[in-house]
Amino acid sequence: MLPTSGFLRHVAAAALIAGAACGALAQGAAPLPIFDAHLHYNDEAVAVYPVADVLQRFRAAGVTSILATSRPNDGTRALVAAAAADTRSAPRVVPFIRPYRNRADRQTWFNDPEVYAFIEAELARGIGYRGIGEFHVFGNDAATPWVGKIVALAVERGLWLHAHCDDAALEQLLAHDSRVKIVWAHSGFSTAPAKIARYLERYPQLVGELSYRHDVTADDKLAPEWRALFLAHPDRFVIGSDTWINERWARYGDIVAYYRGWLAQLPGDVAAKIAHGNGERLFAPVR
Repeated sequence: MLPTSGFLRHVAAAALIAGAACGALAQGAAPLPIFDAHLHYNDEAVAVYPVADVLQRFRAAGVTSILATSRPNDGTRALVAAAAADTRSAPRVVPFIRPYRNRADRQTWFNDPEVYAFIEAELARGIGYRGIGEFHVFGNDAATPWVGKIVALAVERGLWLHAHCDDAALEQLLAHDSRVKIVWAHSGFSTAPAKIARYLERYPQLVGELSYRHDVTADDKLAPEWRALFLAHPDRFVIGSDTWINERWARYGDIVAYYRGWLAQLPGDVAAKIAHGNGERLFAPVR
């Protein structure tokens, strides 16, 4: 999380950006659509923010598609059902299976045969799951046979993994099978842009997700090393809200406005790809 001073700076910047967006709308310019590629609708959020409320937040923020995961998966299925019931009021939902039946699974899922069976049971529901995750795994925990089986399952069925992992675990996931498609949550959280670039060049099936990467900006200006990375690899990044706690739902509009602030500092075609184009291309509807 941001320290208090950083939080206040980003909220102030978001307010300025939101005002600029309103001015643009008044002149007839629409803001960039947003594909939110890291969203959770966990049980604690469901209790406070009912489906109608979150749909309104998406509309207000200009979010047209979401990559949805939840703990348990009931929240994701509720969003899928809402989108099917009224496509005008809901974003397009790309559902992923989260391998957490409860909070405790986060610590043990990677070495638990029951979790693998749980993933298979979720796939059998037939609701169009496109991937597995977000899951947390670090270091050698990614080397277990059960993680290897999940990687093999993903490759066999054309599923993505949404991995919150350090560099060592990322390399281990790819060592199981380099063909596996991975959305790398937070692009490693602290992995330097130069190292991210090397991973992207080595692994064509890797996509960097940018939630919590506040180093993308410095004093609300796009950092030079990130600008260079986005220009070199415009097709390899997506953005997300990471609504893992209710405080993130409360600030949903500010989070999206922060992205629009630095996206506006990129060439229009690059900004459009990162804002929504890459997500729509990678997770195009299955016909």
